[in-house]
Amino acid sequence: MSALVSGYASSDDDTPGPSSAPAKPPPAAPVDAADGDDDDALEARARADAFGLTEARAAEVRQEAEKMQVVAAPDVLREDPNGLSSAIITRPTDKVMNVNLTYEDMSRPVAGPQNPFDLRKNKGMNSISGHVEEQAMDAYTFAMQQRTFDVHGYALNPSVQGGRAVVGSARAAAANDYALVDGLRATRAERRETKRKRAAKGDAGVVEGDGAYVGPWAEYEGSKDVDPEVEEEAEEWREEKRRREEAKEAAREKMKVAREEKSIFHGKELTDYAGRTYMHIPTDVDVKLNPADGAPAPNAYLPERCIHTWTGHNKGVASIKLFPKSGHLLLSGSMDTKIKLWDVYHEGNCLRTFMGHSQAVKDVAFNNAGTQFLSAAYDKHVKLWDTETGKCIQAFTNGKIPNVVTFHPGEERQHIWLAGMSDKKIIQYDTRAREIVQTYDQHLGPVNTITFVDDNRRFITTADDKTIRGWDFDIPVVVKYIAEPYMHSMPAVAKHPNQKYIVFQSLDNQMLVYTGDHRLKQAKKKRFAGHTIAGYACKPNFSADGKYISSGTASGDVVFWDWKTGRIAKRLHAHDQVVIDHAWLPNEHSKVITASWDGLIKLWS
Repeated sequence: MSALVSGYASSDDDTPGPSSAPAKPPPAAPVDAADGDDDDALEARARADAFGLTEARAAEVRQEAEKMQVVAAPDVLREDPNGLSSAIITRPTDKVMNVNLTYEDMSRPVAGPQNPFDLRKNKGMNSISGHVEEQAMDAYTFAMQQRTFDVHGYALNPSVQGGRAVVGSARAAAANDYALVDGLRATRAERRETKRKRAAKGDAGVVEGDGAYVGPWAEYEGSKDVDPEVEEEAEEWREEKRRREEAKEAAREKMKVAREEKSIFHGKELTDYAGRTYMHIPTDVDVKLNPADGAPAPNAYLPERCIHTWTGHNKGVASIKLFPKSGHLLLSGSMDTKIKLWDVYHEGNCLRTFMGHSQAVKDVAFNNAGTQFLSAAYDKHVKLWDTETGKCIQAFTNGKIPNVVTFHPGEERQHIWLAGMSDKKIIQYDTRAREIVQTYDQHLGPVNTITFVDDNRRFITTADDKTIRGWDFDIPVVVKYIAEPYMHSMPAVAKHPNQKYIVFQSLDNQMLVYTGDHRLKQAKKKRFAGHTIAGYACKPNFSADGKYISSGTASGDVVFWDWKTGRIAKRLHAHDQVVIDHAWLPNEHSKVITASWDGLIKLWS
């Protein structure tokens, strides 16, 4: 058996055990005559403790004592194997250091390369911001030290224990005998010197003027003395106030001049050889621009290239409108405060410029005949213009910014127009009475669109409150209310040519379709997506035959969808900036006009 386990002895045992070398036989014990006495002793021990219980109990006691023994000293090497007491024999993964180092060795300076990631510039710093020392100070003592420093300019140095070391003015500290503010007491003479003195009561016989009686209401001496620095600051403030008032007055005069309504005709002659102005629908073109009522619209095709560009606006174009029915004139409102009338079918020149707004134009709208148009701008004015003469007929303001403006579509009510305002209201204005005749006030946000439906008996409005509301004309009561948690604001609207559907441009990059009757029900199977407007109020539009629906994008593209299938038919890159508005020519097959914030208006075919 000893031969089998001889190779499994532990090297950690203190007593030598069997090794892998062959075991030598033990020496034979010498035969002695005293063996008989040993046998007698063993026999007596066996009779006293036959089963060895006494020895077993003694062994248990020894084991319990060994278990309860507390060893505070760590296990270390008995001697330094290399003879170097400063060498730390450890590995990075070790948790125990088996060498006892002296205090002198452990307090030596740091050796080795400099740490490039150490942000402390000063070696005496114990934090990134500096050297921090912990001090014990109660709140009262700290408050007194702080107040003494604020009033007298010195405080006791807390880093120096004892003595009269101060931080701040040592001269002021010496003058006050290094006392804090709570220990300083002014003398009676000092208090009398610093006490404010009242002026004389005056003569009771004098009512007015110098020396008049003031009694106990006399002012303190020096109360009217003005500090030179304060007087200088007051003078600077008065100069700044005067300069601001002058700038404000100059701006007011400039805006007054800008609001002066006028127009400039850019052509050579106002009339042709037959005495006709640009309002006359041209008949010398290949397209019949004045079709009969009920005539079918031409078949629409998608445009491919730009054939003309109108330039003249200095800033972005906000809205464009074609002349009703014929489309031979184009009206554009721009952020440069100007409105321009353009020729479409001849030379494509600017015919007239209308000036009368002091801020950016927001929207423009023709009446049914095209003889007049409305303009709404950020200067809080809505103005009515004569298209032919360029004269401003009326100007209206209620102190709020108009977002959208439109005439009533009915032929008998062309003297009425509606405007959606930034104060959450829709106003109805009568140009004959020159006053607001009705106000629709139910929205919770600025109104963005107004669309007439149901044979002009009702109109639909959208606002920033993410709701759609239907109104009976001339009755300020909501008859239809649509608001869902998933709805977004819809800042632009377009009607299908058959008047049966309304398309709303939603700010979640999709266009939703609703029925155009009194029910105003959503057609959930029709939805147009795939474009990105990114918060812009890009206005959608339809081709004349209703075959295609189109919309501008924030990246300058114009996207065309097939109305029946809802699929994207074409994507046309038209401008470098957002295409905010566009219009299909009503009597053409494939011509589209686009307007962008880059100030350009383009004709595509």
